Amino acid sequence: MKFFLSIIFSFVVFVSCSETKKVTYMQNDSTVIPTYWQQHVDYTMDIDMDVNKYQYKGKQKLVYTNNSPDELTKVFYHLYFNAFQPGSQMDVRSLNIADPDGRVKDRISKLKPNEIGYIKVNTLQQNGTAVTFETVGTILEVTLNKPIKSGERVTFNMDFDAQVPVQIRRSGRNSSEGIALSMAQWYPKMAEYDFQGWQTPPYIAREFQGVWGNFDVTLHIDKSFVVGGTGYLQNPQEIGQGYEDKSKELKLPKGDKLTWHFKAPRVHDFMWAADPAYIHDIFKMDNGIDLHFYYKKTLDEKYLEYWKELQPKTAELMKYYSEHVGQYPYKQYSVMQGGDGGMEYAMSTLITGQRSYGSLFGVTAHEMAHTWFQFLLASNESLHPWMDEGFTSYISNKAANEILKEGKENPHEGSYRGYKNIVAKGYEESLATHADRYDTNWAYSTASYSKGNIFLSQLEYVIGKENVAKGIKKYFIDFSFKHPTPNDIKRSMEKVSGIDLGWYLNEWTQTTHTIDYGIKSVEGSEITLERIGQMPMPIDVEVTYTDDTKQSYNIPLEMMRGSKPTTATLLKDWGWAYPTYSFKAAKTVKSVAIDTSKLMADVNDGNNIFEVK
Repeated sequence: MKFFLSIIFSFVVFVSCSETKKVTYMQNDSTVIPTYWQQHVDYTMDIDMDVNKYQYKGKQKLVYTNNSPDELTKVFYHLYFNAFQPGSQMDVRSLNIADPDGRVKDRISKLKPNEIGYIKVNTLQQNGTAVTFETVGTILEVTLNKPIKSGERVTFNMDFDAQVPVQIRRSGRNSSEGIALSMAQWYPKMAEYDFQGWQTPPYIAREFQGVWGNFDVTLHIDKSFVVGGTGYLQNPQEIGQGYEDKSKELKLPKGDKLTWHFKAPRVHDFMWAADPAYIHDIFKMDNGIDLHFYYKKTLDEKYLEYWKELQPKTAELMKYYSEHVGQYPYKQYSVMQGGDGGMEYAMSTLITGQRSYGSLFGVTAHEMAHTWFQFLLASNESLHPWMDEGFTSYISNKAANEILKEGKENPHEGSYRGYKNIVAKGYEESLATHADRYDTNWAYSTASYSKGNIFLSQLEYVIGKENVAKGIKKYFIDFSFKHPTPNDIKRSMEKVSGIDLGWYLNEWTQTTHTIDYGIKSVEGSEITLERIGQMPMPIDVEVTYTDDTKQSYNIPLEMMRGSKPTTATLLKDWGWAYPTYSFKAAKTVKSVAIDTSKLMADVNDGNNIFEVK
């Protein structure tokens, strides 16, 4: 039988959006398969806010570009505020989970009609023609009159009414610190459609994914309110905020409301917050980036001082992340008092402000780091929250260690303790679990924050610190302004290190296999190690001889197909299926230690040291 190989060739298709995007296709006979694509949106919204009733009316024009190879017969919007209603899935989940979030508990179930959140879509048109839609919890299901073809751009026009819920989770009105409006997840937001299909999880507890695009938002609000958040203010002379050119006359309109006009390019979300008592400080960095700080002037004197002290340190954080991950691409970033803890958004964050200085710096360091890990590197937080929270924890721990001069040899020790504790208690769940499906909040948090952090810190042990640092920068270069997957971070690390990491991604993120290596025996100069846990690893061994000299050895894992840069004596590979490994040291052995760096997450380090008696 003969097989005829078709000629495979590639060609480039340019899809026009607000900016040109390149999509590369591989063609084999009549089959066309895109290698990478992502959808695009352009939002124009006009919002009229009633600060007395906490209600607003919105008009939204959404230009949607279908860069996928598929014809779309439906589209979906997120209506996040609908979660804050008695009987919602978020409410029922909180009432039934073993360890509910302390900010939620049973609070949603007790909301009164004037306290709930909602987004009610009144009309929706596709290219001027009304479409059929149905609200199902926090999702708007839209059946199109005409399919959106691949490469086609369509315009959706929507009128909607909404009510801001009492502050419970992330967004809302009248927070515990008295912030009037924390407006996150506040507008009908087009769901993402990607290579896996529509991403439409109901809003239950976790975080978000959005479509890359541009936002043009006009807000009409009581003139006593100061507003900030995502985007560049377009009309400072009309609202008298942040307007520095005193030679020009302000153009303040008459009436009870001011109009704030913001534009945000190349983002996938838009947040704003407003309060009559906001102080607005601007800290100008040498590189042209302005840092904006919004906090209540009614704070106690000590907290006001902390917010002032925070500003130059925030500039140091901005410089650290830009240097160690990739250059911040926008001209401003805002740190705003609001919300219910700390939560990241495009070009901004909401944080609670009545904190010790250390806590204020810490939450800012973490939330700002999210600008890189999930906003610029826009992984799917519902499917892979560890790529978001874990990587953010990793880089913010390192930043704090350097900027605050903490001097920690391993700034991630807390993550290792948290991970080992949940394993010991038997509550660990795989990182492959959907963010909403974890049996406990404890399991979700440990997986996402701790084990996700260890994914990178332990890679320092596997491929070397220098390679991890290079790999993070390559990851940013290759996948910023895109939607990277777990395989993408793996490939970035493989490309800079030359080491195969498929086994590592699988074992650490798709199983709950644990690492446990021990020293089985030492006889003279003969050392035998054993693998007790299911997850294999390369092994660093430090040997102390009877003459008190020391020698380091490195045993690569055979599946790595290489070894990390090291000054240690390199030994033969260890095939994972072999439970033991023996080697002959240079001299008579006094003691042996496995992984003195403590970067390997060995769940039982009690058998990692052996002293010859």
